[in-house]
Amino acid sequence: MTGPMDGVKVVELGVWVAGPAAGGILSDWGADVIKIEPPAGDPARTFQQMLGGDMPTNPVFELDNRSKRSVVVDLAQAEGQAIAAQIIDEADVFLTNLRLSALQRLGLDYQSLAARNPGLIYCAITGYGLEGPDADRPAYDIAAFWARSGIAAQLTPPGGALPFQRGGMGDHNVGLAGAAAISAALYHRERTGEGQMVSSSLFREGMYTIGFDINVLLMWGLNMAVGTREAMGNPAINNYTAGDGRRFWVVGLEGDRHWPPLARAVGHPEWIEDERFATPRDRAINAVELIAALDEAFATRPLDEWAEIFATEPDMFWAPVNTLDDLLADPQTGPSGALVEVPDGATGTTMLATPVDFHGTPWAPRSLAPELGEHTDEVLAEMGRTPDQITELRSSGTVA
Repeated sequence: MTGPMDGVKVVELGVWVAGPAAGGILSDWGADVIKIEPPAGDPARTFQQMLGGDMPTNPVFELDNRSKRSVVVDLAQAEGQAIAAQIIDEADVFLTNLRLSALQRLGLDYQSLAARNPGLIYCAITGYGLEGPDADRPAYDIAAFWARSGIAAQLTPPGGALPFQRGGMGDHNVGLAGAAAISAALYHRERTGEGQMVSSSLFREGMYTIGFDINVLLMWGLNMAVGTREAMGNPAINNYTAGDGRRFWVVGLEGDRHWPPLARAVGHPEWIEDERFATPRDRAINAVELIAALDEAFATRPLDEWAEIFATEPDMFWAPVNTLDDLLADPQTGPSGALVEVPDGATGTTMLATPVDFHGTPWAPRSLAPELGEHTDEVLAEMGRTPDQITELRSSGTVA
């Protein structure tokens, strides 16, 4: 179970989440991902203290860094830069989310590395892209993906407070984009022998996430309104609360198809022909009244009973609003492949899987995230460095 990327060598120079997320996807898929870290380590290693104080593990770091190999190289030293370049010389892919100016100073820009390794796939994940006034501006995903791209505003009802994103949402989205770009570039290289630079950005990924809204504005000149549950134009696409306090979402996108099963499910088949609710326009005009009536109906039973009733209507589309505890107990979570056992000594540790499966070339995680510098000697030996040379590099602080 080595995965479709078995035999692909990736060198990752990444920090925090976006770059390492792309590398983590590729390592899950079977690639040999060598993670170059500074002597202090990827700052994402500090999540263990930031989130849990004295907790014994680092779940956030583990998600994006399992199955990788860690090499510590001091890129502030010229010899460290040379070692990094030599590691990349043997790679199929170089993946980074460092800022462009820093990469240029280190001699790790695309032009420099491609001159040494013409078949290299160079993937740059940035905050705002490779060109423009903010190409070198620092960005976390809450800035470029969440705030500046328009997502936060498009999720804020009039007069409401701005919503906060969950950790790493934009980073993991752009990580998927990076892994996809690398895969496509490797396919092109397989056919032509040509390497190339590929890139994605948190800013672009954010805009793509709300692509419905942006393309409506571009093509029609109209802003799509932010929905509020009390006045949804289509009450069959709304969230409701059952009698036991559990919330759920009804997803009746097609009014003529999905309104009748909803009316029947709540015990009011007469609403189907009711002049107030008979057509999509009628339901939109009388949305406040209809939503209030649905609220009253749904409050009469617990969600488990509603689930049984909904199951009698094939065109009744809905989903529970799961908490994380609900999610882990959801009977679909396990069969969906969402969880994976990561080898951990004689046992395994359950973690979240990356969201792609390959049925002809299945993958499985090979190890927990590496300790800082765990594989420095191993990788240097693969480069032809002798034990004495490695000891000398350690003594000088070039590697650790």
